[in-house]
Amino acid sequence: MLLRIRPALSAKSDAGPAREVSQRRKVAMNPSGLRAWHRVLSSLALLAVMGVVGAPIGAASLTAQTSLPLRDGSLANIEPYLYAAEDFGIDPAGVTYHKDIAPILRVNCVKCHTTEGMAPMALTTYQEVRRWSQRIKERTAIRDRSGAMPPFYVERNIGIQEFRDSEYLRDEELAKIQAWVDHGAPEGDPADAPAGALALGGSGPGPVRGSSGAIPWELGEPDLIISMDPVTVPIVGPDQWGDFGMLPTGLLEDRYVRAVQVREVSDLSFDDPALANTVGGRFVWHHMNYGVRVLDEDGNVTGQRISYPVHEVGRNADIFPEEVGYPLPANSVIHLNNGHFRPNQFRETTAHLEFGFYFHPLGYEPKYRRRGSLSMGNDVDVYAKPGEAYQRFETFTVLRQHTKVYAWEPHLHAPGMRSCVEAIWGPIVHTLNCVGYDHNWVKQYLYAPGHEPLLPKGTVVRYVGYLDTTDDNHNLADNRNWQGSGRRSVANMFLELGWVVSLTEEEFQAEMAERRKHMDRNDFDIGCPLCWAFVEENFEAPAADDGGGLQ
Repeated sequence: MLLRIRPALSAKSDAGPAREVSQRRKVAMNPSGLRAWHRVLSSLALLAVMGVVGAPIGAASLTAQTSLPLRDGSLANIEPYLYAAEDFGIDPAGVTYHKDIAPILRVNCVKCHTTEGMAPMALTTYQEVRRWSQRIKERTAIRDRSGAMPPFYVERNIGIQEFRDSEYLRDEELAKIQAWVDHGAPEGDPADAPAGALALGGSGPGPVRGSSGAIPWELGEPDLIISMDPVTVPIVGPDQWGDFGMLPTGLLEDRYVRAVQVREVSDLSFDDPALANTVGGRFVWHHMNYGVRVLDEDGNVTGQRISYPVHEVGRNADIFPEEVGYPLPANSVIHLNNGHFRPNQFRETTAHLEFGFYFHPLGYEPKYRRRGSLSMGNDVDVYAKPGEAYQRFETFTVLRQHTKVYAWEPHLHAPGMRSCVEAIWGPIVHTLNCVGYDHNWVKQYLYAPGHEPLLPKGTVVRYVGYLDTTDDNHNLADNRNWQGSGRRSVANMFLELGWVVSLTEEEFQAEMAERRKHMDRNDFDIGCPLCWAFVEENFEAPAADDGGGLQ
């Protein structure tokens, strides 16, 4: 859902909707219109930030059974999101596993909750799901705080609400899950599954668990798999960081990457009873920062470096937009410049990482080239006081180029519990998103096509992080300790690791013109402060008065 605020600015003209904006025309407003625009933006500033928080869409029509909590900077606030099925025209007694629940699980859950996934239990048959039905209801209702499942923590009713390649449960899907559990979790008839739905298995025995120490490739077999040398990690010992060298790609021609997945392969068996109730114990690699370097004719590394998304435990495949290809040049190497592993405290483990690349067809040329992230944050002096909630840190940057934001990834450590990102343009503050944070599941939020923030140069971006070191934060080893900055999870970081592209003036105008095709003059697009500034027809520059000013 693209949240739009509709101020009563002016009625539509008799000519109908706003005309399509040519990519070759400049956005211009006459002086009186410009002054009016600034007055309206000033009045909208608070509305844009607060109005979307306090009034859920359609709240006036909700029944008393629906409860939508408002979040803050404390983990004590984990009231569930509760929805009445009747509010969505659903008969709560008619919700069944095959017709309603299995399709939801197939899209959002089984990439992890399968026999060889990273989750501690499979959810691929009715018997498996029914056993965990009450827990499923509880965890999905948490929705945007630590412990929620699926681990996708976007706070509802504030900011942009459309994302791609995400485990994003809609309100209606939560209503179905809650009604299904409350009415005894009926199986229903397999024939009731929606036509073409990727429904899961029936009530028979589940699939046999394999013995592989790796999760499956999410998108099928990659076009190129590159493996690093294995490391053997003792059962107990210190964390280790380091540069793990360079891996030749073996490419003889330049290619563009449409998706990449990094997975850990080890001598652990996921059906080991010692690992039955843990996710972290199945892995020893905490993260790996890596990039691509190009070699010269003598085999020496050149200055060019192409960064790729960092690998972290719990990360699924990174699928890039069609218009943005990641280059993987010929005669290149993967530089494993910053890796971190630690003992799992269950078994001595030998493990390595595999890098799976999925290519665009030969001849593909990207529309845009990735610039990197917003380069925001603080990993030097983020200090957490013991036993205290609502600890807030913030950082700012000013965009020097027009920018399209494809992904936002807040990165805190164990004390972290919430993050917000805002775009400030003149008098108005766009709260792009607020999300909960759980260091067990570091998430990247990929905006859906047509909903990516389009920010003009000069925009001030504010990134806010919240820490909670009270007893409510179960990720802390000991919340009585003062914590400074550091690379370990028990210390602190406050970084932004998403990715953006820079746009020329022509590209920026073209992007806004495309966005305006779906707007009228009363629409307000969160994340695009100039999309509302429609082209003025028959604009003429005002004449100067004798004093050199505007008449």
